[in-house]
Amino acid sequence: MTSRFHCPGPLKEGQIIALPAPAAHHALRVLRLCAGDEVVLFDGTGGEWVGRLVEAGRSLQVELGNHRAIEREAPLKLTLAQALPAADKMDWVVQKAVELGAAAIAPLAARRSVVRLSSERAEKRLLHWRQVMISACEQCGRNRLPSLSPLLDLPHYLTQPAVGNETRLLLSPHQGLRLSALPRPAAGVTLLVGPEGGFTEEEVDAARSAGFQAVALGPRVLRTETAGIAAIAAIMALWGDF
Repeated sequence: MTSRFHCPGPLKEGQIIALPAPAAHHALRVLRLCAGDEVVLFDGTGGEWVGRLVEAGRSLQVELGNHRAIEREAPLKLTLAQALPAADKMDWVVQKAVELGAAAIAPLAARRSVVRLSSERAEKRLLHWRQVMISACEQCGRNRLPSLSPLLDLPHYLTQPAVGNETRLLLSPHQGLRLSALPRPAAGVTLLVGPEGGFTEEEVDAARSAGFQAVALGPRVLRTETAGIAAIAAIMALWGDF
């Protein structure tokens, strides 16, 4: 399988560019690639370029060949609004959401969120999650980077208006309709997932007032890092491209 790397653009045919340091390190030290090997580059805005590695001293450069207008985005625009889980579980959530086709991820701070981030730490985590997203796109074949929103507290997030005629869904471990009972969304879907302890009753009421409808995934209570990913997979199976 040809190795794929994200490289900030704009890219164009015939260009010789240096791989970003993290990508170059991975190519040289992990994949053991060398001059002459074929690679694929994408800049995150759509399509991909076939290229070959060329000698460049300590750096690693790629000579770009033809552009391939290949799209692997899901037809359903899905946003995962995830209340921060504990430890590094958000890394796993971001990675799997990207692999499954989420178009956007919105990290949230809820009342029962265990993790509390200062503005400085939040900025560092956003940069880290963006790199997780890039790595996931490199692995799964996506040529467009999903959007990543700044960290917001839930009340602030809920004041934001719905995007067009989107369907807003709130995962509930106790009550709610089955996904299969809902009509096909006319536009995109926003999926709201709570932290380890779930949303408080006040937060659930606020979400309902903001247009979110409760949905359930079955009789078993799933962990927060499992629930959103399972719901994305089910939504893509029903209305996406699975």
